[in-house]
Formats: sequence, structure tokens, C-alpha cells
Amino acid sequence: MGVINTTPDSFSDGGTLYSGESLDLDCALRRAVEMVNGGAAILDVGGESTRPGAQPVSTAMEMDRVLPLVERITAELDVVVSVDTSSPAVMTEAAACGAGLINDVRALRRAGALEAAAASGLPVCLMHMQGEPAAMQDAPCYENVVEEVAAFLQARVEACVSAGIARSRLLLDPGFGFGKSVQHNLDLLAGLPQLKALGLPLLAGLSRKSLIGKLIGREVHERMPAGLALAVLAAERGAVIIRTHDVVETADALAMYAALIERKES
Repeated sequence: MGVINTTPDSFSDGGTLYSGESLDLDCALRRAVEMVNGGAAILDVGGESTRPGAQPVSTAMEMDRVLPLVERITAELDVVVSVDTSSPAVMTEAAACGAGLINDVRALRRAGALEAAAASGLPVCLMHMQGEPAAMQDAPCYENVVEEVAAFLQARVEACVSAGIARSRLLLDPGFGFGKSVQHNLDLLAGLPQLKALGLPLLAGLSRKSLIGKLIGREVHERMPAGLALAVLAAERGAVIIRTHDVVETADALAMYAALIERKES
């Protein structure tokens, strides 16, 4: 899953898809083409930053940032487009524009989100986040992070099924970096097999996360090598979708891991 942020304050690309104050759709489409050619099977388009300390944006602004690009990508490329949103209105409109997946960091907890996701007919990725982006990293606290994340995700699965979303449409994301300390993130990575036991596909997003900076002192633009290691470790522990900013390199790393697994099974 390749990440395309349409926010001017993206922590990973600093708004490089912008021309002045406006999103450059041609530039964003070129980025999408590069990612698909590099091995991305899914493109995750987001119009609201959820980095630590991020402030919310209006639904109208999020739509303006996301919907034109979703429409362009689905019209011109053979790839699944995921929309990274918690807004029911954006979910509905993105589905109408051809999106193939809803990726919600709030696990459909906003008012109306369950109903909008159910009506869309799309698969949904449910993510765990403690708190909200503006303050989630201030003092995250768990007694047992793996057990608590698993319990939260299971509860959200049950809520989705009750709302008419088939279990077969659901994916799970433990939410690395979303209300978690370095130790919490490491515990979650080690505990992915316990989350896999919930019986649904797992998505892992560790690309360029502050975890890397805190452990080895790397700035955002220096974090790719460690991110590749984390991607392989996550796949080894059960993740079937790896969300990344560095598509070509991550695809290569995962291809090496896949080759090893195929050898063992042959």
C-alpha cells in the first residue's frame, strides 16, 4: 500500500504535491503511476494529517483534497484506491468516485461512520488509536498494549458486523505510532501473531515512523533502511498489507522475504 498524502503539512513529504496553495493533480497522478509501477497494489489517499499534534480539517477541505485525485487515479490506473478518512461524507463520496477501500484511523467511531461504511459496500480497515492526533503522543498508557489493542479491534469488528458490515469486508491495523510509546510499538510488533489470531487480515504501517527516530536517531528522510527492516519483520509476524511511503524499496524487500517463504513451502 503506497501512501499519497494530499495535505500541505505532511510529515513525510512536506507538501511536495502542492503548487502554491493548491494540490497539483498532475504531480499527484505521476506519484501514483510511479508507485503502481514500483509494486503498489493499493494506493492510500489521505486529505487530513494524522501525525502527532495534527489539527482536524473541515469535511469540505478534506473532500477538495481527496476526491479529485481518487477520481483521476481510478479513471487512469488499474489499482485499488484506499481513502484514509474518518468522515462519513468523505467515505460516501469517495465510494462514488471509485474508491475500493476505506481506511479509518478512528475505526468508524465518528457519528455516522458505521452507517456510511456499511452503505458503501467497501472493505474497511479498522485501526487502533489511543486518544486523538492532537494529543495522542503526550502520555500513552496501557497495562498490556497487545491485549488492549486486540480487545479494542475485536469490539470494533463486532460493532461493524452489527451495523451490517460483513466480517469478510474487514481488515485490522494495530496503529503503530498512534498513541503508543517506543516500547508499546515494539510490544505490538512482537505481538502481531496474537492479533493475527483474531482471524482477519492485518495491515502494518511503520514507514518513517518516529519510532525509528527515537530508537536510532534518524530524521524522517533517513528512515527508509530501518523502515524496510520493520516491513519484513511485520510481514514475518503476520501482516499481509504493508503501508509505506517507499514503495519500490519495500516491494523489493518483501519479494526477498516471499522468496524465502516459497522455498520453505516447496
